[in-house]
Order: sequence, then structure tokens, then C-alpha cells
Amino acid sequence: MKKGNLCNLKSCFLCRNCLKHWMPAIETHKQNIVIKKGQKIFEEGDPVNGIYFLFKGRVKVHRKWGEAKQLILHFAQEGDIIGYRGLGNQKVYPVSATALDEVILCFIDTAFFETSLQVNPGLTYTLMQLYANELQLAERRIGNLVHLDVKARVAETLLMLKRDFGQNLEGYINITLTKQDLASYAGTTYETFFRMITELEHEKVVRLSGKDIAILKEAKLEKLIE
Repeated sequence: MKKGNLCNLKSCFLCRNCLKHWMPAIETHKQNIVIKKGQKIFEEGDPVNGIYFLFKGRVKVHRKWGEAKQLILHFAQEGDIIGYRGLGNQKVYPVSATALDEVILCFIDTAFFETSLQVNPGLTYTLMQLYANELQLAERRIGNLVHLDVKARVAETLLMLKRDFGQNLEGYINITLTKQDLASYAGTTYETFFRMITELEHEKVVRLSGKDIAILKEAKLEKLIE
């Protein structure tokens, strides 16, 4: 659902990295979109029509993994960019993006975004760094899927979530996900993830409260993935 001016032209990836004199052009070309919880923003294989900047809410970026399964690649939060993986020659999104709660997006069409890259060297450089970091993370995760056992992958998943989202005042990781999403992020099945997280709870390495998870012994988790 498209709406009027909902973003502040300050906090998103595009606005943070563009020159001040480029702001009026962004104001003219941007579209604000509200996406409901559980709704897909774009789907793997869709033609690329533009880039999305997350102003409010959280999004999971995922791709198909075997039959009727998904592998979550990462989670985007306020200020992040999504859809940039479709900027190659094929012009299709190689991944899907789904809202974890109601989100507000700033949408920029591909042509204007490519012009922004040409005009704003800081934006181009920062995007290049983002691609490099994503590539390193993807290579590490692929290696871990092959070489780490499931319990170690669950440990890594919890540590990455704490790193990316922090923890709330009660000590729980500051994002609430379904066990299925957690399993998809760890690259395993729901049943196996549930068994591993229960073992960690019995070992008093984590504490569970409904869908919330608190890490009690971070060093133990780190040791599992060494």
C-alpha cells in the first residue's frame, strides 16, 4: 500500500550516504510503502523494479532451499537496504523478502538509484563495502553449513542475532522469531532446532520464555563453533 511522506530523509541507507544537494531529487522520486506482517515485499525470480530502504520494522531475506524449505540469509532492520542483490545483469531478485511485522519502506526505482550511484561516490563506495561484507558472510555461512554440526550452527545463529539486534532490559535477544524462522536461519529443520535449543536450555546456556531467548553463557556458545 503506497502512502505519502512517512520517512524522514535522514535515517535510511540512501539518505545517509548521499550528498545534501541530492536530497530534493530523492524527495521527488521516492515512494513510501506500508507492508503488513507476513506479506512479501518481493519474491525470488521476480523482475527487479527498484530498491527498498527500510524506515520502520524488520524483514527477513530468504531463498528457496530444497523442496518446500527456505534458508534465511539475513534479517534487515531500520535503516537497511534490501533488493540490491537484484542489481546484476539478469535483473531478477535472487532472493525473497518478507515483513516480520508491519514495515514502512522507501522505494526507489532502478533507474534513479543507478543515477544516484553515479552522482554520489560515497553511496557507491558504501554499497561496494556492503557487497564485500555480504560475500564474506555468505562464504562463511556456506562453510559452516558444511563443516559445523547442528548444535554449533544453532549457537552461531543465537550469537549473530544478539550481535545484530542486541538484548532488551530482561536480557532476551531483541527480536522475536518463530522457531521455524530460527531453524531456517540455522539451516536445519524445526524439529532439530527445537531439540538443540532444548538441550542448551537444560545445560543452562540459554533461557527460554515463549518465543524469547536469552543467552546466559556466551562463552559456551562460542566454544561450540570453534
